[in-house]
Amino acid sequence: MDPKDLTESEIRKRLTDEQYRVTREKATEPAFTGKYHDCKTEGTYMCVVCGEALFDSDAKFDSGTGWPSFFQPASDSSVAEKNDASHGMDRTEVVCTKCQSHLGHVFPDGPTGARMRYCINSAALELNTGK
Repeated sequence: MDPKDLTESEIRKRLTDEQYRVTREKATEPAFTGKYHDCKTEGTYMCVVCGEALFDSDAKFDSGTGWPSFFQPASDSSVAEKNDASHGMDRTEVVCTKCQSHLGHVFPDGPTGARMRYCINSAALELNTGK
């Protein structure tokens, strides 16, 4: 589905209130409340708005923060990074490249050689297990 074919009203109808607040209004779900924060199921985490493949379960790790955390995106072109100076902080926002939906933030404190931690809201994701 191409999100450019949908109006904002149509997107709102497809999502829960929380999904809409997170992806379209840049909200953050409370820590340890999202359905994927401690999920161990294998698969691909997709954008809940447009279905773009964002993160593979092989890149997921327990950061202890209460949000799903990944050390790399599914591909170099699946997510984009933007400066975020909101709330008196200087952070890097992560968005879906296909529909520009807010996913979360990225921090330079991950566990691998790249040392990145993509801290993503569960409400922005849908896990595709291939079943």
